[in-house]
Amino acid sequence: MRDLMNRLTLAASALALGALPATAQEARDVLDTYANIAEAAYGDSHHTALALKAAIHELVTDPSQDKLEAARAAWISARVPYQQTEVFRFGNPIVDDWEGRVNSWPLDEGLIDYVDASYGGPTDENEAAVVNVIGHPSFSLSGQTVDASEISTDLLADVLHEAAGVEANVATGYHAIEFLLWGQDLNGHGPGAGNRPWTDFAVGDSCTGGNCDRRAAYLLAATGLLVDDLEWMAAQWAEGGAAREAVLADETAGLTAILTGMGSLSYGEQAGERMRLGLMLNDPEEEHDCFSDNTHNSHYYDGMGVRNVYLGEYVRTDGTLVSGPSLSDLVSAKDPALDAEMQAKLDTTMAALGAIRTAAEQGFAYDMMLERGNAQGEDLVMAGVDGLIDQTRSIERVVAALGLNGVSIEGSDSLDAPDAVFQ
Repeated sequence: MRDLMNRLTLAASALALGALPATAQEARDVLDTYANIAEAAYGDSHHTALALKAAIHELVTDPSQDKLEAARAAWISARVPYQQTEVFRFGNPIVDDWEGRVNSWPLDEGLIDYVDASYGGPTDENEAAVVNVIGHPSFSLSGQTVDASEISTDLLADVLHEAAGVEANVATGYHAIEFLLWGQDLNGHGPGAGNRPWTDFAVGDSCTGGNCDRRAAYLLAATGLLVDDLEWMAAQWAEGGAAREAVLADETAGLTAILTGMGSLSYGEQAGERMRLGLMLNDPEEEHDCFSDNTHNSHYYDGMGVRNVYLGEYVRTDGTLVSGPSLSDLVSAKDPALDAEMQAKLDTTMAALGAIRTAAEQGFAYDMMLERGNAQGEDLVMAGVDGLIDQTRSIERVVAALGLNGVSIEGSDSLDAPDAVFQ
C-alpha cells in the first residue's frame, strides 16, 4: 500500500509539473541539491561568524588598531557566504521569519551608541532613534523604564530589536556589529568608510567615546547572537531539519519556493530596494553595508546566490564544490533555448555586478556612485539594475515553462511606482 501511495504521489506531482512521472523524481533531486546548498552556505556563514567572534574577542581583550582591522576583515569575510543565502528568503517562511534577526537594514544606529550631532534626535516615526543604549544603563522606551545595566543577549534580542514595533530599531545582526566596528560613515558621497577609533574599545583613560566596557559588551553579545542564529538556521537545512523537510515535502511547492526566492531577490529586493531606490534618492544611507562601504560585495554575492541556485552549484569557503541536479537541468529538458537564455541573463547580471565591485575596489566606492549627476556611477548601478530586471523576466518564463502557478515575485515602488517614492 505504501508503494502504491508513493507512486500516486509522484504521479500527482508530475501532473502538477506538466511533465512525465519521471520528472517528479528529477524535481526531488533538484530540491535535494537546493537544500544541500542551503545547508552548506548557512554552515559557512556560521563558520565565518565564529571567526568573527574570535577576532572581536581579541579586539575587546587587547584593543589595538591591528585588532580592529582584523575584526573588520573578519566581518567582511563573513558577509561572503551569508549574502549567497539571501536567495533562500521569500519562498521559505522559516527563513523569512528569522532573517530580520541577522540582516535587517537600514538601522537607526543612534539606538545603539553615540552618533554625530548631525544625526538629529528622536523622530515622530522613532522615539528610540537616539536612545544610545551603550551610554545609558537605564532609559525610557514606550513609557516604560528599561534596565540596561547589563548588556545581555536577552536585552538585545527581546527588548531592543524592533523596539516599539519600529523596523529601524535594529539591535542585532550583521549591521549592528558593522556599526560598532566602523562607526558612522560621515563622508557623504566622498571617499572613505566609517572611521571609529580603536580606542573606543580601550580601557581606563585611553577610552574614547565613553562607556568602552559597555561597547565591548554590546559587541560581544551581538556577535554571540549572530553565531547562535546562524548555527540554528544551518541545522534547519540539515538532514531532518524543518526547512529541508518543508521543501522536500512537495515537489511543486519546493520548485515554487526556489523560483519565488530567485525572482523576489532579483527584482524587488536587489534591483529595487537595494539599488534603484538609493540611486533615485541619491542617498548614501541607502547603501546596504553603509558603515563599511562593503555594499559592492553584498550586491555581487547576492547575485551569485541566485546563480548558484539555478545552476545547482555552490563553492564553499574552503573551496569545496557542492553540486547536483539543478533547476537548469529541468528547464533544459523542457526548453533548451530558455535554459540558455536564463544562463546568459545570469552571466550578464554577474558581469554588471562585477563591474561595480571592480570599480569600488579601485576606489570608486558605492556611495560615490549614488551622487546626483555622477554619470559613471549611475551607469554602473543601472547596468546592475537592468540586468537583474532582465533576468527576472527570464525567471518568469521559467515559471511558465514549468507550469508553476504559485510563484509571487515581490516588487518595489522604485521599479513599479517611482512617483510613490517621493510622496
